Amino acid sequence: MSNQKSTFTLTEDWTVVVYGFLIIILALLGLKIPNPTFGWKDSSELFEKVLTLSNLTTITSLFIIVYAIAILAAKTLGKDVLATIKGFPIVYILTTFALVLAGNAFLKNWNLEAVIFSLSIGLIISNFLTVPEWLKSSLSTELLVKIGLVILGTSVIFGDILKAGSLGLIQALLVVVSVWYFSFWVAKKLGVDEEMAIMLSSAVSICGVSAAIATSGAIKGNSKKLSYVISLVLITAIPMIIFMPFIAKALNLSEEVTGAWLGGTIDTTGAVIASGTLVGETALKISTIVKFSQNVLLGLAAFAISIYWTYTNNQSETVKEAKPTLGIIWERFPKFVIGFIAASLLFSFFVSSETINEVKGGLKSLQGLWFALAFTSIGLETKFSDLFNAEGKKPLYVFLIAQTFNVFITLAIAYLLFD
Repeated sequence: MSNQKSTFTLTEDWTVVVYGFLIIILALLGLKIPNPTFGWKDSSELFEKVLTLSNLTTITSLFIIVYAIAILAAKTLGKDVLATIKGFPIVYILTTFALVLAGNAFLKNWNLEAVIFSLSIGLIISNFLTVPEWLKSSLSTELLVKIGLVILGTSVIFGDILKAGSLGLIQALLVVVSVWYFSFWVAKKLGVDEEMAIMLSSAVSICGVSAAIATSGAIKGNSKKLSYVISLVLITAIPMIIFMPFIAKALNLSEEVTGAWLGGTIDTTGAVIASGTLVGETALKISTIVKFSQNVLLGLAAFAISIYWTYTNNQSETVKEAKPTLGIIWERFPKFVIGFIAASLLFSFFVSSETINEVKGGLKSLQGLWFALAFTSIGLETKFSDLFNAEGKKPLYVFLIAQTFNVFITLAIAYLLFD
């Protein structure tokens, strides 16, 4: 009886594809995904916009959707459903608090994204309070991250990039390839382990937080290393937003070159938009195009990294010298990458632009929520001593060196293509 039951148990990667696409299909069929308001400037706006009865009802409606998916996924994977029923609401409440904090106008201007708040809240609780075992056992970080990644695929629209022109895509290809390999080379020279090296290289060369999360999923990376990389990305973005526009003006760069430089160098889309806005409309447009072009490469990069990692790091325990066969590679290949690419292709070539405009707001809100929930979970199971240990300086040096290289090589490429 138990053998028959296990036949129907999906792996975690196929489970996230199934439930990620369930959300996408329901949205396309007309399910209105609740999109709560979290933006506020002062205490009066907090109570007038965020903590209103209607907005709290919307937040609750969104909770019901993700709660149901989390319970169904736990059931599908054969996990402790009761633990999920008890623990998930607590993670959701903490994450909602993080989203409210991130919605503050002052903090938004510094581009402090919700994931840094959700991670910080989880870390504070885990390091200064005792997290009960039943709550720890309910945490499903990988599941939450990967469902968010499948939904993220719906925002990577190839048509937008093609319409915007080829120069942005050419620059994106040149920057991603050169910066990724340089960063990886530096990491290996400094003795950083390959898992961390790949996450760092993807974050600094492609699109920051999303790239780090996708790469970690592709190589089944350590969540503590992932939180370290994301902290570096978000903290480094702040001075770059402020100083790069001034440096561009001091160098007398055109808005086109400045926009291409900002879009190819700054690691998060929100930070790119914030920095481009400081320069002008043309710079904002070009910087957004370049950043979107890099985002499009995320799925292809995750796919290539998955193949590389599966082939080189999943050798048989008994036959260390033997490389895995194609069958073993397929068995161990992270299937969520297929879900990500499938969602991107679906929205790029088979869904009308009118439909995309109708559903993209809700899907983006939901995707961001899954990521925030995942980082609350990471924080709850992480100690500061694990996150910032004695070896923590080497990845920091790699990131700073790679980002410096990124600044100079991207400026040269942007000048050649856009001047």
